[in-house]
Amino acid sequence: MRDLGVGFRYLLKGQRWVARHGKQYGFGLLPGLITLVLYAAALVALAWWGEDAVAWATPFADDWSSPWLGLFRGFLTAVLFALALLLAVVTFTAVTLLIGQPFYENLSEKVDRDVSPDGHAPESGLSLGRELWISARDSLRIVVRAALWGVLLFACGFIPVVGQTVVPVIGFFVTGFFLTEELTAVALQRRSVELRTRLGLLRARKTLVWGFGTPLAVAFLVPFVAVFLMPGAVAGATLMARDLLGEEVREGGEEGDGSVTAAPQPPSGWPAPGR
Repeated sequence: MRDLGVGFRYLLKGQRWVARHGKQYGFGLLPGLITLVLYAAALVALAWWGEDAVAWATPFADDWSSPWLGLFRGFLTAVLFALALLLAVVTFTAVTLLIGQPFYENLSEKVDRDVSPDGHAPESGLSLGRELWISARDSLRIVVRAALWGVLLFACGFIPVVGQTVVPVIGFFVTGFFLTEELTAVALQRRSVELRTRLGLLRARKTLVWGFGTPLAVAFLVPFVAVFLMPGAVAGATLMARDLLGEEVREGGEEGDGSVTAAPQPPSGWPAPGR
């Protein structure tokens, strides 16, 4: 359970890092603002036409008497909006990272240089177009996985009591895991770590991932919060990626005393990541 606290501290460290680097923080806000406008428009449209969509999808209930018709379709409309909100939280990070790839790559590199004992930041050596393609491809795979989980949780939501208590909690943990994958991908892709290996690293440290991603998933439900937390989330995920790979960290970054600590090593026999 110690890793839960460690993961949360990485989230806080990332926010502190961008607070000390105002220029990086400012540039990092732009992709989130663009994505927020797009998602807000989509959710408003769903709220406006969601009831009509549910009525179209449930013609068998047209002859039901009141109040059962209204209760049934009202419940389905609420569940549909909740599912859309869950998917929005999961995909918000992927879309924002895709739009802001150059911004977040630069931010992540600066974090690496700041905390690396030799001031070095790993580079993928790939062109921007190639990096965008890999990021989009991997993000799509993650979104598909998240959507499958969303469908499963949606179905479990109909279970009395459990569906209204346990399922939402599980949903936040699932969302937190996928959010963390998307965020750590910025640093891990520069190290040529493939998606399968990234998922394996995260599954091996689930409590660390939940400590980082679950509070972020909860915070992202608050309007505008996701935009302002994204730069710090990328910075914190970069620090956590170094931990997952067992890379040494210079304590305190630019403001530290230059002392070096070694992060925990990856599990024995773990496939070696790329350079």
